[in-house]
Amino acid sequence: MRQCYKDIWVPDLGAPPKTPQHISKVYADNMKIMPITTFGKWTIGLASVFIMIVVVSCTLVFGLEILSFDDSWWDVTVAVAFPISILALIIGVYAVKTHKESSVLVYLSIVVGLTSALFILLHSLFIND
Repeated sequence: MRQCYKDIWVPDLGAPPKTPQHISKVYADNMKIMPITTFGKWTIGLASVFIMIVVVSCTLVFGLEILSFDDSWWDVTVAVAFPISILALIIGVYAVKTHKESSVLVYLSIVVGLTSALFILLHSLFIND
């Protein structure tokens, strides 16, 4: 719609631009803590399982000193835990890209998955055997 201002037609630009405070409020309203989609729920579930496995393993090794990282249990634990984390990363990225999942926990599980993927790729650089 156009407005007339002293015989000059001026286009109607609508409402004034939104302030940064309003924009941040809109993003805060769209960002939920818990996921809505099934893929988002699977992502945080798998990432939670990975974190619990790592915490229990570190507690048994460092806290209670029952086990050692030199034992064969650690090989089995890594063979189970890290694929779970990579699967959580893949499902999380899929949920964000295709299903527009925007929850905080999904983004945190993606960070956990990226961290474990970087560990898998880079840990051999720091082994001193």
